[in-house]
Amino acid sequence: MHIIKSVGVLSVAKIMGLIYGCLGLIFIPFFLLIGLLGSLAGKQQSPFAGVIGLVLAFCLPIIYGVMGFIMGAIGAALYNLFAKWIGGIEVQVQSATFQQPVTSI
Repeated sequence: MHIIKSVGVLSVAKIMGLIYGCLGLIFIPFFLLIGLLGSLAGKQQSPFAGVIGLVLAFCLPIIYGVMGFIMGAIGAALYNLFAKWIGGIEVQVQSATFQQPVTSI
């Protein structure tokens, strides 16, 4: 068993920012569809409904990425703090051994 005593705050934050940014990209078609439906639904009540959907479709992946970076940094810092108090996560690791084939002459 190996114990993860601490993690790099910046490295976790970068990875979480990228993951959440990619998750935000998944939602682009839904926001575009909502913007299209909003522009068709009622131009008298909200003439900018379609524009708001377009803006959200392209801004939310960036916002998700930034929030993922911030939350990843906070989460990693909290993990490091809690791991000092109660110990880290126990991980069982198996190393792969490569055997070269024996050739006879």
